Formats: sequence, structure tokens, C-alpha cells
Amino acid sequence: MANEKDATAEAPKKKSKKLLMIIVLAVVLLGGGGAGAYFMFFKGDAAEAKEEPVKGAVITIENPLTINLAEGHYLKMGFALQMTEEAGEEEISTAQAINLAIDQYTGLKIGELETDKGRETAKAELLEKIEKAYNVEDKHLVMGIYFTSFVTQ
Repeated sequence: MANEKDATAEAPKKKSKKLLMIIVLAVVLLGGGGAGAYFMFFKGDAAEAKEEPVKGAVITIENPLTINLAEGHYLKMGFALQMTEEAGEEEISTAQAINLAIDQYTGLKIGELETDKGRETAKAELLEKIEKAYNVEDKHLVMGIYFTSFVTQ
């Protein structure tokens, strides 16, 4: 009888270890599968959405702008628009881009534009406004701007 009690006591321990291993293995596999599915379906879409458009023509603003800065200073600036391939060869009016540039830079302090960081910040803000104005109806027409001249006084 003592041997029977020992045998029955050992049997549940073996089953519980097997059951525990099966549960742990199932959780690991399900967790790994869920993480894989997340990265495959959700992260893939974000990476595809951030693809850079293909560069197209560059449209240069013909005459440099003279813009009033703060405290009696001036900025003489020329720039060009980097169009996308999606824009094709269609002519666009640059009047809105010129107006946005004047609004962006008018009244800025000369100190803000004398540093690389300041120029890049103002340029990024201008690009954001231009892209918002020109990229309509699910068409991405403008993808960048280039300074062709930038002189402060």
C-alpha cells in the first residue's frame, strides 16, 4: 500500500509539469505570433506611408524677395520649389509661395536668421506651409525648397 501511495503522488507532479510546460509554450508562441503580426501589418503601413516622393522639376522664383525684418533690418531672399514627379510638367503659380515666404520672414529678428539652426527652422516652417498650400486632392506636388540667395542686412 505504501508503494501505491508513492506512485499516485508522483503521477500528478509529472502531469502538472507537462501541463505547465504546454501552457508556457502556448503563451510564448501566441505572444510571438501576435508581435510578428503587429510588426508585419501595422509597422509596415507606417514605413510605406513615409516613403519619399520622387523628385521632379525645380521651379525657381525669378526675382529675389526683399523682406522687412525686425528693428530696421532686411532680408534679400531667393528660393526655388522642388516639385515631385507626380506634379508632372504642369505650370503652377508661384504667387502663393512668394506670399507665404513674405509672411513667414516678415518681422523676424536678424539674430534668428544668422545661425544655421535659425535658418533651418524658418525654412522648415515655410516648407510646411507651402506643402500644405500646394499639396491638394491627394496629390503631392511640392516636396522641398532651396534657397538660391539669402542675404541679411
